[in-house]
Amino acid sequence: MSETTGNTIKLLLVEDDANLCYIIQGGLEDMIGGYEVLTASNGEEGLKIWKEQHPDVIVSDIEMPVMDGYEMVRRIRETDMLTPILFTSGRVSPKDVVKGYELGVNNYVKKPFLAEELNAHITALLKLTRGMKAAEPSSVFPIGRYFRFDAAHATLHSETEGEHLLTVREAELLQLLCEQKGKVVKREVILSRFWNTEDDYFASRSLDVFVSRLRKLLSSDDSVQIKTVKGVGLMLEEIKEKITD
Repeated sequence: MSETTGNTIKLLLVEDDANLCYIIQGGLEDMIGGYEVLTASNGEEGLKIWKEQHPDVIVSDIEMPVMDGYEMVRRIRETDMLTPILFTSGRVSPKDVVKGYELGVNNYVKKPFLAEELNAHITALLKLTRGMKAAEPSSVFPIGRYFRFDAAHATLHSETEGEHLLTVREAELLQLLCEQKGKVVKREVILSRFWNTEDDYFASRSLDVFVSRLRKLLSSDDSVQIKTVKGVGLMLEEIKEKITD
């Protein structure tokens, strides 16, 4: 991720609707602090600009000609797990949400939206990203028998499976659970901290996707689990009785 000049955010906007692209670009660039908005009309152009310009954040439509948003994100996430990516779409089904998060998208913004709303999502995501980069190198959490989570670098190390790079949202969620290991973290606390949205169902479904992904990553070690406490929240639990010398 590039460093911004002053408070200016370098944003890549990938949108095939020229009129909508113009409106979003103008709304963002008029804001105090400002955005430098780079535009692309499809995923292929977006990939080219991402490689050349290293934007701070990417906002992309899903359905586009030449290359859609899903394929563009898949290619970006092959080498870049930290740049925040938001999808914009007027038709977001639970299936679409799951697919996007599995590819590494950080959040969705439903069309139509105001520039101020998009700015709020971007600001929240950049705080998370910069918080990850500014974290102390000593922020390393042992998990179970085989895992070590390096919060500063969003990396999960396994003695048996090697290293796995997490998305920003995965890393932030896992860090919160590690900091409260053995304690229940209320679901509403997690949602209010990580999802800047008024759609409770959408936010709750998104959280379920991330929890499922983290459980899958930790599944090889039966001494640890992310436990759902029904009606309350989540807890990272180490099962001591299963640990043998």
